[in-house]
Amino acid sequence: MEVLLGIVIAFLVFVIVSITTVVLVARAVYRRIRRNRAVATTALRTKAGFSRGPRRKVLALRVRLAEALDSGQAAIDLAAQSGGAHGELPRLFARIKTEGDALDLQLRLLESEIDRPVFAGELPLAEDRVDQVTALVRRLRAAVSTGLAGSTDDTLGILHSEMEREVAALAAGVQELQRLNRRDEYVAPARPSTRAPARSASAARRPSPTYDLKETRP
Repeated sequence: MEVLLGIVIAFLVFVIVSITTVVLVARAVYRRIRRNRAVATTALRTKAGFSRGPRRKVLALRVRLAEALDSGQAAIDLAAQSGGAHGELPRLFARIKTEGDALDLQLRLLESEIDRPVFAGELPLAEDRVDQVTALVRRLRAAVSTGLAGSTDDTLGILHSEMEREVAALAAGVQELQRLNRRDEYVAPARPSTRAPARSASAARRPSPTYDLKETRP
């Protein structure tokens, strides 16, 4: 009986530990997903697509705000990766993001508003605030683009100059090689013939002189 009770207790402990682990893992995954702005923006866009009535207008503003903040963050990340001068842009975007997050909370509150006159009065103000944040992000992206374009123009100018020098040096080398080849063709001496000169026919028929080898007697 004690053995059976111990088995039951161990099984219950195992079940409790397993459930607790699954809950903790699920909460961690959920929090990570919520922190991922791309996933959150996609979910918000889907939610706005299925909404109707005044609530859809508020969700559309939240989508605009989220997309603006995402584009601003992408610009700041690219500026940091480029290694160029970006000045106070990261600090300024941090302030924009803080204001954007506060504005998103206001929009979420407006989304749950059931008083139509209050909703009608707050919606234009919310639209104006979203427009201001979007304009700030647009100017920030323009500043980042100007910085990246400046460094890119300088680099491309240097590369263009180096390429022109290399092309000119290559053309000069080809011309010099062609000139040397032409000079070798003009001044090359004629090669002497290795065959012996042929004897003429008259010389071949001319008899060779004979000498009298007899002794002359006194």
